Amino acid sequence: MSRDEQPIIGESPAFLEILEEVSRAAVLNRPVLIVGERGTGKELIAERLHFLSPRWDQPLVKMNCAAISETLLESELFGHEAGAFTDASRRRQGRFELADGGTLFLDELATTSMNIQEKILRVIEYGQFERLGSSRTIRVDVRVVGATNEDLPTLASQGRFRADLLDRLAFDVITLPPLRERRADIIPLAEHFAIRMTRELGREIFPGFSSPARQLLLDHAWPGNIRELKNVVERAVYRHPDDDDQPVGGIQFDPFESPWRPGDRAAQTSTSDSSTTLPDDLRAYLDQMEKETVLKAIDASNGNQAGAARKLGLTYNQLRGIMRKHDIKIG
Repeated sequence: MSRDEQPIIGESPAFLEILEEVSRAAVLNRPVLIVGERGTGKELIAERLHFLSPRWDQPLVKMNCAAISETLLESELFGHEAGAFTDASRRRQGRFELADGGTLFLDELATTSMNIQEKILRVIEYGQFERLGSSRTIRVDVRVVGATNEDLPTLASQGRFRADLLDRLAFDVITLPPLRERRADIIPLAEHFAIRMTRELGREIFPGFSSPARQLLLDHAWPGNIRELKNVVERAVYRHPDDDDQPVGGIQFDPFESPWRPGDRAAQTSTSDSSTTLPDDLRAYLDQMEKETVLKAIDASNGNQAGAARKLGLTYNQLRGIMRKHDIKIG
């Protein structure tokens, strides 16, 4: 996710604390490990580490270690000589050479093999390596920033990640909070993505979100974090009628949701029943479901509470009682 797609937006205490930690770590010439769920912005933090560091005017090179096979990854990282393997028709510099003097961001680090990890460790320790097909040692000055969504200490204890590499990478570990723990940042981020999408569509203004839509955004668990938020918001904006100046209200978290979704519904139900985890607190779970259902009904009725009550088979007073129970306020 590039800087253009996801700017640094946030005012929650958890996020501001991370920014302070990044600023402190940026000035040191040490490896840093960024840990966080998918979609939390690990690449963005790596960019901030680089641009706040003394290396800001040197290359920032990125590599997704999970994107290619082990053989190709070794060549991508360390380069190769002509004839090193079948398709190696000419010499090629690897990412470590390209990042010399700057920063190398290694995403999905937990997916690398022990062999690759050993070679990465050697570069961090001694600043040297050999290209594939060569015995000539190449020296580089590279700051390594790793990222993962895995628990590396557990993998190391299981023998699936080199403990010595983990020790070197973990000079400082920056653990990013998931979006659900940054509730104060959800609406500012959503509005940013909505305005960007509005411009992309050639529309003049973003009319804002309706109160029920804002509540739905705030109450969602965001398993996909900021990446999921971006998709949900952009989908809602582009589906909003161009000539409708009312606030955007149609929030759909699952784009596959449809009464005509293909597949064996009985099999899906059976699989769902067998794999569903029971809630720890049934009453809290039912209360949350009741609240979300009421918010969806109000949104589908364009904020008309009487209409929402009819959709749910309730009287107006019953609906108002549920709204008071869950502190639902419609502006």
